[in-house]
Amino acid sequence: MTSTLPVFVLRRLAGALLFVIVVSSTALLLIRLAPGDASTEMKMRVGDASVIASEQARLGLDKSPLSQLGSWLAGLARLDLGTSSRYGRPVSGLVAERAGNTAMLAGLALVIATVIGIPLGVVSGSRASGPGVSGPSPAIARSATVGVIGLASVLLVACPPILFALALLYFSLETGWLSSPGSIALPLVALALPMAAIVERLQSRATAETVAMPALVAAAARGVPRSRLIWVHSLRPSLQPVLGVYGIIIATLFSGSVAVERITSWPGLGDLMLEGLLGRDVFLVAGCAMVGALLIALGNIFADVLRALVDPRVREAA
Repeated sequence: MTSTLPVFVLRRLAGALLFVIVVSSTALLLIRLAPGDASTEMKMRVGDASVIASEQARLGLDKSPLSQLGSWLAGLARLDLGTSSRYGRPVSGLVAERAGNTAMLAGLALVIATVIGIPLGVVSGSRASGPGVSGPSPAIARSATVGVIGLASVLLVACPPILFALALLYFSLETGWLSSPGSIALPLVALALPMAAIVERLQSRATAETVAMPALVAAAARGVPRSRLIWVHSLRPSLQPVLGVYGIIIATLFSGSVAVERITSWPGLGDLMLEGLLGRDVFLVAGCAMVGALLIALGNIFADVLRALVDPRVREAA
């Protein structure tokens, strides 16, 4: 039975809700089971056991991990994420401030990676596809354009994000570029360019396979202009496998933003979660994990909707 787009989206939303609950609950349990807690530093400074016990009770650390998880989930139903032991503020306010910065950074990086990666992938994939749509000349397959695009993409994909961010930071300090205080430019470039390289490699392979299809080769033989074959007839089918991994790309953007935010001093969710982990702040870590999982889930739904619009068969398989 054919699934309509609204039904498809509702199914994805139900899966996203389960994903968010599982990720945030797991984060809370893991931080509770890890050695040490938010009162560890107090134990080193305060000798009075009653004071330490009172602080542990205030933070809910006197409860078992499962009991604390149950209390936190009950509060979550009221949109209460608890109070941060590190900042003494409601977690919901803290994560709301930082989540907007992370969403803006990752969203802009995804847009830039798409705008750069897909056109370059179409160019490199169509020119490296050999005879047929691209023409019979072997010089095209070995063109300088394909070589430069491919080399740059491979280098960016192979370079670990943290090293690329450090290299950009050194470059900005030496040249003064991308170094405006509070500017999004440096973390944006650090996230967007490696992701654009991944998108370009995926799109290049998909385009090369698409333009070699018998239907497109036959259309080229009938005299259909090459530009129309590449940018109109082959673009939609070649986008399908690329959009199929966009959920993974979005998740990679959010996970990669943790290191980038820390190195470039961008006040995002990843930086806040790292501070929570260092301070064994149970509710802050759980809240950051929940909002991060929510952003990833929404990004995946967005990617799935795009796939469903490009290829209606995706709805039927859901």
